[in-house]
Amino acid sequence: QAARSRRTIVIAGVPAGLLQDDVMADILTIHFQMSRNNGGDVEEVTYPTGNKGVAYITFEDQEVVESVLKKDQHLLQDKRLSRRYPLTVTRFCHNVSSSLIRL
Repeated sequence: QAARSRRTIVIAGVPAGLLQDDVMADILTIHFQMSRNNGGDVEEVTYPTGNKGVAYITFEDQEVVESVLKKDQHLLQDKRLSRRYPLTVTRFCHNVSSSLIRL
């Protein structure tokens, strides 16, 4: 479990309610697999979560987490979205959900 959490990032700012949840999960997967977003192989996307507009992305390699976090700005864009959505990407930690609730 600890190794898995080191391969997981938290995404805030996911546009909620625009598309079906599985479609949004697909868009997130594509975004975080693209090399231009410093991405890599995605193992799992957890969306929706208990917090509105928040998703969890687990990568196959921990190195991908580091490179994704180094990218200055993540803009979620897809032809199914009306505009680009800025995402806040943070490292997963067990107390992160309580800090996100205050956002």
